[in-house]
Amino acid sequence: MQVLISTVVLGTVYAVLALGFSLIWGAARIVNMAYTSFYMLAAYFFYVFYSPAHLNIFVSAILAVLAASLIGVMTYKFLLEPIRFHEIVVVLVSISLAFFFEEIILSIFGIVFRRVPPFIPGYRELFGVRVLNQHFLAFGVGILLIVGLWLFLSKSKTGIAIRATSQDREIVNVMGISEKKVSLIAMSIGIGFVTISSVIVSPIYVVEPLMWLHPIIMVLACVVLGGLGSLKGSFIAAYLLAFSEVAVVNWLPNGAFIKSAVALLVMVVVLSIKPEGLFGAFFEEERL
Repeated sequence: MQVLISTVVLGTVYAVLALGFSLIWGAARIVNMAYTSFYMLAAYFFYVFYSPAHLNIFVSAILAVLAASLIGVMTYKFLLEPIRFHEIVVVLVSISLAFFFEEIILSIFGIVFRRVPPFIPGYRELFGVRVLNQHFLAFGVGILLIVGLWLFLSKSKTGIAIRATSQDREIVNVMGISEKKVSLIAMSIGIGFVTISSVIVSPIYVVEPLMWLHPIIMVLACVVLGGLGSLKGSFIAAYLLAFSEVAVVNWLPNGAFIKSAVALLVMVVVLSIKPEGLFGAFFEEERL
């Protein structure tokens, strides 16, 4: 039961991160390796607004999301958008940005771990297992984001435009839809997903300069395992990899040291059988 509960919570967090990344890939066709660096920035903004600035915890969280999201969107607009048709260049520039943000945080805060308090302190018992209230909050917010994204993509005109852009950019331009505007909206939503996830899970984990590395590895694993551009695939892969990590930590000696390796091994095994991913396609046409 402990494994099941932990898998659901962690899988939901991974799903939110992976869906945001997959949305960006589908609409803008870029592999933004700096994606989870905004996860790190949001956590540090949250810490600064709450602790040194002594603002209300909810106000601190909102300001942190806005500040980190603004940096993420501006980074895309001025640095990545002009080069987004050069895939390798985008990867190199975005990796450089991630390490740049990490070095800035290190120079200001050092390597000392920081903590922020939970939004809802305490715990509740669920099927005999103690679960932190913050875990319930993380799960609830994650589900709201996922359902909200599904409704947005399936019901709104902008969401349908994003799906159309992911499927055929040339036809979208011919029909008078601004492909650049759609890509910017998708990027904004993706960055919003990663920054909101950060402030929700920061009270559960520690805030430190390297906190972006593990999430970007797992996000890439989820997106590739699920099938590039497939939101359904990313969603299912997130829970599969989360279960792999949680099971290893709980059932194997010293499992915490090899959890990522085992999760990535699961991805390798699946891709060796189905190279396009769980719900991917060999052709570019199949996207969101």
